[in-house]
Amino acid sequence: MAQTSPIPRVSLGTQGLEVSKLGFGCMGLTGSYNSPVEDDAGVAVITHAFNRGVTFFDTSDVYGPHANEILLGKALKQLPREQVQVATKFGIQRDAQGKSTICGRPEYVRACCEASLHRLGVHHIDLYYQHRIDTTIPIEDTVGLFSPPPLSSC
Repeated sequence: MAQTSPIPRVSLGTQGLEVSKLGFGCMGLTGSYNSPVEDDAGVAVITHAFNRGVTFFDTSDVYGPHANEILLGKALKQLPREQVQVATKFGIQRDAQGKSTICGRPEYVRACCEASLHRLGVHHIDLYYQHRIDTTIPIEDTVGLFSPPPLSSC
């Protein structure tokens, strides 16, 4: 896919991740600010952003909920995965009534990661981070499961 307007690239962090300087936050596509867009329209918007040079896409398991990762996953099937950087988040649980709680339990984080990989249809997540900090769980416990193994084997 030809990129018509190159966007500069920058290093994100210190571990070699390079992303487009302009990222695309996908949250608004699934109704957080307005009515959700149809899947075809959302995929078209994401694809258009990529074709204009955006390679960094941000989502979360709580957007939709889950619909946002699924939508981005549909778009990723049409894009060269090796040229796209995906960020998603964990840490906010919603119950059946829509009440939110913050959760950083390691078993919850692992389950979230596995579910996000599945919804996105990818083998790895480029940037996986905590949406909200669970002050009842030591951060070392929350993120400990990622050191090692890599995210692709959460």
